[in-house]
Amino acid sequence: MKKYLALILSLMMVVTMFAACGGSSSSEGSGDAAAEDQYGEGFEFKHGYDKDFPPYSYIGDDGETTGFDVELAQAVCEYYGWTYTGVPINWDAKEAELESGSIDCIWSGFTKSPDREPKFAWSEPYSINTIKIMVLDGSEIKTKDDLAGKKVGVQGSTSAQEMCETPEAEGGCQELAATFDGGVPMAFDTYTIAVNELKAGTIDAIAIDETTGNYQMTKVEGLKYIDDDICDEIYAIGFRTDDTVLRDKVNEALKALAENGKMDEIGKKYEEIYSNLSMINAAE
Repeated sequence: MKKYLALILSLMMVVTMFAACGGSSSSEGSGDAAAEDQYGEGFEFKHGYDKDFPPYSYIGDDGETTGFDVELAQAVCEYYGWTYTGVPINWDAKEAELESGSIDCIWSGFTKSPDREPKFAWSEPYSINTIKIMVLDGSEIKTKDDLAGKKVGVQGSTSAQEMCETPEAEGGCQELAATFDGGVPMAFDTYTIAVNELKAGTIDAIAIDETTGNYQMTKVEGLKYIDDDICDEIYAIGFRTDDTVLRDKVNEALKALAENGKMDEIGKKYEEIYSNLSMINAAE
C-alpha cells in the first residue's frame, strides 16, 4: 500500500510540473472542471434499478417504488439538489441501458465481482452479503452435499447465477453447481418467482443472497437456509467507466450521509439488511 501511495504522489508531482510548464494537463483539468460543473444543482440523476429486488428496490404495497437503494439514491439527490429520476430496468439488459445513457448507474443490490470489476467505475462498497441456499422447512437438504441431483433455482443475471455458472469466477461455486440437476441452476426472472416455484415444489432449493432471502422470509412462511454458505459478495454502484467524476460525487455524498446519520435512518427501516450495511458500520 505504501508503494502504491508513493507512486500516486509521484505521478501527481509530474502532472503538476507538466502543467506549470504549459503542458496539456491544463486542458485535461479544464475537462474535469467542466464535468464537475455538469453535476451541479438541478442535474437529473437517472437511477437504474431492478423493481423486484427487495429490500433494495421494489414496488411497495402502496404501488410506489421503494427500498434501501431507492431511498439512499434519493437522499444523494437531496444532498446535492439534484433531480431524482428512477428508471426501472430489465436486469438482463442493465449494461446496455447504462451504455445507452438511459440510466446513469446500476444501483440495485449490484455485486462488485472480479468478472464485472473492469466493466464499470465502481462506488465504494456500501453493503456486504453472503450467498446462501434457501429451502423449505422440513426439506431433506441440510448441507451442500445434499444438493447433488436437486433442482436449484436462481434469479437470472445475478451474482448468484454468475458464481454458479462461471468456471473462472473468483470465489465461485461452479463445481458445486455442476452437481445440480441439469448441471446449472434454473434461472427465473425474479426471486419472487423462484420462491413461488419452491413453494410449489417445482424446484428443491434456491441460491440467493442473504439480504434478499431475509426479506423473502418476512413475506413468505416456511423458508429457511441450510447451514452451509456458498460465498461472500459486496454491493456497490456501477457507473460507466468514463463517469468517474459522477462516481466520485456519489461517493462523497454517501460518506456524508453515513456520517450525518441519514444512511443510518434509512437503514433502520430495513431490519433484514441493517447489519450488512458496511458504510454505516465503518462510520460508527
